[in-house]
Amino acid sequence: MTANPHTLRVDIWSDIICPFCWIGKRQFEIALKDFAGRDQVEVHYHAFRLSPDQPVTPVKDMLQLKYRMTPEQVAQNQARVVQMAASVGLDYHLESTLNGDTLKAHRLIKLAEDHGLAAEMIERLYRANFTEEQSLFDDAVLVALAAEVGLEAEAVTAFLKTDRYADTVREEQEFITSKGAQGVPFFVLNNRYALSGAQPPEAFTQALESAWKDIAPQITEGEVCGPDGCEI
Repeated sequence: MTANPHTLRVDIWSDIICPFCWIGKRQFEIALKDFAGRDQVEVHYHAFRLSPDQPVTPVKDMLQLKYRMTPEQVAQNQARVVQMAASVGLDYHLESTLNGDTLKAHRLIKLAEDHGLAAEMIERLYRANFTEEQSLFDDAVLVALAAEVGLEAEAVTAFLKTDRYADTVREEQEFITSKGAQGVPFFVLNNRYALSGAQPPEAFTQALESAWKDIAPQITEGEVCGPDGCEI
């Protein structure tokens, strides 16, 4: 991943069934809103599957089994997440959320990206999952959500029956895990500054300002710029 020397590139790895990923995205957006160089920030989204090859199960059951939590502990945990989401203006309803392999949803995001709609698709998937408690493992739901953001329903239906972009989804996760990332959300600014988790806006502001200092000055006469930088 090569950053344009005159833009601030932000790469975000996330999973659309990760409650902290939507919260982290919103925290980043809050920081970005007040950032002086926001018009030169270029955001790229990448896939990370928290439960690859896993069957679809209720999140409550997954938490009890994976972390050996009691139903009461699960309820308390989810209440804290709901409160955390509310602090950044997100309305979470976690009672019926599902866990499983999000490969199809991530492939759909890649399709949306082809049409310049990746950000809209990701936001719609988050809202469907965490606010509306729709199943992102249901093809009919995915098609309907894709149509809402501007994709053609019949084309999406046909697309979901293929394995297009499956390798891309896997490669994106393999790339960041090879760099040491163990979970999401995971943010990388200018291929240099990394933040893990749903950090507060202040942390993103600090990272943005640090990355901003790395951006090359305006192109001067005689300078030739390519994808890997500038030469005199």
